[in-house]
Amino acid sequence: MALTKNTAVLNWIDEMAAMTQPDQIVWIDGSQEQLEALRAEACSTGEIIQLNQEKLPGCYLHRTAENDVARVEDRTFICCRRKEDAGPTNNWMDPQEMYAKLKGLYTGAMKGRTMYVIPYSMGVVGSPFAKYGIELTDSIYVVLNMVIMTRVGTAVLDALGDSPDYIKGLHAKADIDPENRYIVQFPEDNTIMSVNSGYGGNVLLGKKCFALRIASYLGKNEGWMAEHMLILGLQNPAGEVRYLAAAFPSACGKTNLAMLIPPAFYREKGWKVWCVGDDIAWLRVGEDGRLWAMNPENGFFGVAPGTNEKSNPNALASTRKNTIFTNVVHNLDDNTVWWEGLDKNPPENAVDWKGNPWNGKTSDAKGAHPNSRFTAPAINCPCISDQFESPTGVPISAIVFGGRRAKTAPLVYQSFNWDHGVFVGSIMASETTAAAAGAVGVVRRDPMAMLPFCGYNMGDYWQHWLDMGTKIEHQPKIFNVNWFRTDDEGHFLWPGFGDNMRVLEWIMKRCFDEVDAVEGPIGYLPKVDDIELEGSGVDRELLADLLTVDPALWKEELAGIRTFYDKFGDTLPKTLDQELSELEGRLG
Repeated sequence: MALTKNTAVLNWIDEMAAMTQPDQIVWIDGSQEQLEALRAEACSTGEIIQLNQEKLPGCYLHRTAENDVARVEDRTFICCRRKEDAGPTNNWMDPQEMYAKLKGLYTGAMKGRTMYVIPYSMGVVGSPFAKYGIELTDSIYVVLNMVIMTRVGTAVLDALGDSPDYIKGLHAKADIDPENRYIVQFPEDNTIMSVNSGYGGNVLLGKKCFALRIASYLGKNEGWMAEHMLILGLQNPAGEVRYLAAAFPSACGKTNLAMLIPPAFYREKGWKVWCVGDDIAWLRVGEDGRLWAMNPENGFFGVAPGTNEKSNPNALASTRKNTIFTNVVHNLDDNTVWWEGLDKNPPENAVDWKGNPWNGKTSDAKGAHPNSRFTAPAINCPCISDQFESPTGVPISAIVFGGRRAKTAPLVYQSFNWDHGVFVGSIMASETTAAAAGAVGVVRRDPMAMLPFCGYNMGDYWQHWLDMGTKIEHQPKIFNVNWFRTDDEGHFLWPGFGDNMRVLEWIMKRCFDEVDAVEGPIGYLPKVDDIELEGSGVDRELLADLLTVDPALWKEELAGIRTFYDKFGDTLPKTLDQELSELEGRLG
């Protein structure tokens, strides 16, 4: 039975059901009774496996198809009427052509299956930030993940009322056929369509599809921002909490930073770090003229391999109850899970992510897929912020960009102003590490860490950043960090992990005018004495080296930036072109 009288919702569901032809339609009301029944049903069919309820209460294991283990960027499309509105970095197809193609794939795709109707909210229901969506899916796995990752149930429909202002999402597993796999955003129609995948990043439509691709487009039109950013609060010994948002490409330690544990030296003084979000931030200008950020998600969809007691104890603690594990090792001895990098004691009597018998002591093959995941409620995180459920979000003092650079970028620098900060974000890049020790791989540009997630032309996206700067009376200061500087043998020079706190402290001091800086060609750099090194194992000489800017390397960098900018033609904001010329001038 339908849980709403909203005709915009009901008519759309009727239309999608007529196309996909499910045997029945079930509305998800968010109740524990209904969810328990769905878990039991999914266990009976083998879609999920219940784990040891004493050691991992409320936890389950799922395996995806072997051909369906990650986001598929080459099958992800932005379909708007004009190709130039999608820009040079997105895949585009004419919307009518794409709808026709998808109709062929969806027709009858849910025969013999149940269509689940998931009303969900990105953000706290009823908050000024909140946006509502309805995802239709034929996967209980999707239902159970969406319940962790978003706020699901009748409260969402009550908040939506009769409004037609919601994001439509249709997902069908169909045949899990990689040749006909499509993850499509229609930003002008508030619509997301996903077919032939069962993997989280492609089918949890509230995540990258809505919260970044569609939301970035909405933000441009409505005067706010949807960003691929963590949000954290830094509490100083006086008890004051200051907030920053930070964007990093994948494999640059984003979740580790979001849940950072300060070094002992800092903890003893009373410093704390609070996690507001680990992946996505929606930012709006508040009535006080500051930029306020909210995490639209309700859970963490984290990469399992490498997560352990040392690298990220808070993330690990988050997975100890009510978590869904995907494509990890199933330890048959005690019905728990394992993955590479969890500990040095792999199980011998186990099943790998493909469902085959696996002995961690003798097998050469990895037991967990490198992109295996955990979906965990944010409330489980020991350092979750007391502002996590705040309807207004938190005020942002600093925006931090970062990448993985062996030599070019210093440990930290600050932009000269907002426009220069947008430039710094637009030239973000990471290097792929080559096999030879110390060799530098390919430079991959990933502006604002948004390249795969921007729902429209990135040139227009940069212009939106520049325009936002004029609306924010009290602008956050913008920084760039690089934890990955190496020596000539390829060894990391900075300890990273909890010690990144030392850099965050300097960043916040800069935001509140509590410390000076040195003007360099690329921005403001710290004075060596202004970063706390006690207990870090780093001496002043090494820190000075970490803060050097090599003009020769930056001159090489200019050519790469220019080539990248050229892709955007007339849509490249003049301001960024000018910033590049000014950098060239400062480098002499």
